[in-house]
Amino acid sequence: MPRYSYEPFAYTTPPEIAGGPSGQYPVAIVGAGPVGLAAAIDLAQRGVRVVVLDDNDVVSVGSRAICWSKRTLEIFDRLGVGERMVEKGVTWKVGRLFHREREVWSFDLLPEDGHKMPAFINLQQYYVEQYLVERAAALPEFIDLRWKNRVVSVEQSAGDVRLGIETPDGPYHLDAAYVLACDGARSPLRAMLGLDFEGQVFEERFLIADVEMKADFPSERWFWFEPPFHKGQSALLHKQPDEIYRIDLQLGPDADPEEEKKPENVIPRIARVIGHDRFELDWVSVYTFQCRRLARFVHGRIIFAGDSAHIVSPFGARGGNGGIQDIDNLCWKLALVIHGEAPPSLIATYDEERIHGADENILNSARSTGFMTPKSEMVRIFRDSVLELAADHAFARRLVNSGRLSKPCSLAGFSLQTQPSQAEGLEPGTVMPDAPVLDGSEHGWLLNRIGNGFALLAVDCAPPPGLPAGLHVVQTVRDGQGAAADGVTRLVDAQGRVAERYGAGLLYLVRPDQHIAARFRHADGQEIAVAMMRAMGRE
Repeated sequence: MPRYSYEPFAYTTPPEIAGGPSGQYPVAIVGAGPVGLAAAIDLAQRGVRVVVLDDNDVVSVGSRAICWSKRTLEIFDRLGVGERMVEKGVTWKVGRLFHREREVWSFDLLPEDGHKMPAFINLQQYYVEQYLVERAAALPEFIDLRWKNRVVSVEQSAGDVRLGIETPDGPYHLDAAYVLACDGARSPLRAMLGLDFEGQVFEERFLIADVEMKADFPSERWFWFEPPFHKGQSALLHKQPDEIYRIDLQLGPDADPEEEKKPENVIPRIARVIGHDRFELDWVSVYTFQCRRLARFVHGRIIFAGDSAHIVSPFGARGGNGGIQDIDNLCWKLALVIHGEAPPSLIATYDEERIHGADENILNSARSTGFMTPKSEMVRIFRDSVLELAADHAFARRLVNSGRLSKPCSLAGFSLQTQPSQAEGLEPGTVMPDAPVLDGSEHGWLLNRIGNGFALLAVDCAPPPGLPAGLHVVQTVRDGQGAAADGVTRLVDAQGRVAERYGAGLLYLVRPDQHIAARFRHADGQEIAVAMMRAMGRE
């Protein structure tokens, strides 16, 4: 029996049916998975009222997405659930690769310290959704979360979107200025608009089995090519909380998904992996590799995010992480537009930047699939030769591909960034690296002090006068001598990590999603204001 207790959320009659107040919502979000809930919380923290519509009344059944990357955890931390996730999750940073009976090599995804969030945690999706639902419930003035509300129609006009919704109390209509489609890989909204994915579906099928057992496997990612317990195929093992282990097994293109999911077929396979049958099945699924996306994510006032916009094969943990990074990119832009602080054209840059991110994920995922499942004898010979050489030669290790693990993509060169005149420092478009700081006598972290909007980071230098109104200014210094200027958050870089990672004497304009918008060695307030206007799509 599953260890997690699936408690249904309460259904409430919508005000449109109950006779209460109704009207146009600024944003309606379809889908209360991690992506939709993260979007609701992000927008709420930016003062935007949202309604979330989900046709179910429980969190997702089964572990589903389990690997959450450092960057995604930093986003979740900004949304108020990151620390809780790390506390519950299994932290890891080491991956081990095996070929047949031999360990080929191991890698460390975060060899340096001085970061608040770990390289990765493993945490079942149902916990993530539970934490996000509870966080959303703490923002009732901005988030109306409606369970058992199924969207059945959509009509879009120049000024809004009208959704037709079915509930246990009957149908109703809801109007919203914008709709976020976060309704998953089988997105009903995508079908209603007549949209389809472009890309590649691979023939290979994989079995996912979550099993509960007592074991002493370390908190690491173990991947096998052609292991003795599953000859000729691939396998993956991850440790999760609650003594749950995720095991992925390649099945081949001819496997019957329904047959392979039957316990009498799953249990012997798992027993061969772990060497005994003292375990219980918690969840089983069979999936096919896919690397596909919509041609565009923005369709008028309807915007797609997460699996409704793009899907990749799970090796590399790029699906769930990519979806949360979609929201990180989109919500600050949407909030500025709704508040009248940026032109509607700013939303088009979500297409520009996140299609780039999706394509990067798809490319890495497709390459992983090709390496794991060679489609010709020549490719197999190449793969096996690389694995043979990798144990002793560093050049070959760069060619081994068991799933390039999720990393934030750079937005360098895109329209919102200002190109610097000097070569030193972090490139605009890069995600801010974290670093430990002292805020008075309190130990803290740079990303937590940057805030939720535009910020100027001054590293071992004074911020210039004449800065734009409302710009949050953070100054880091190597010691605590002297007083902060009015309106400046002054942090002590006691360990020198900020100067080491950013470069002393540099100024950074930071976007609300903690990507660097501009970098300066010397700048006046006007130059920074121009860069900020560009980053808001107002150039």
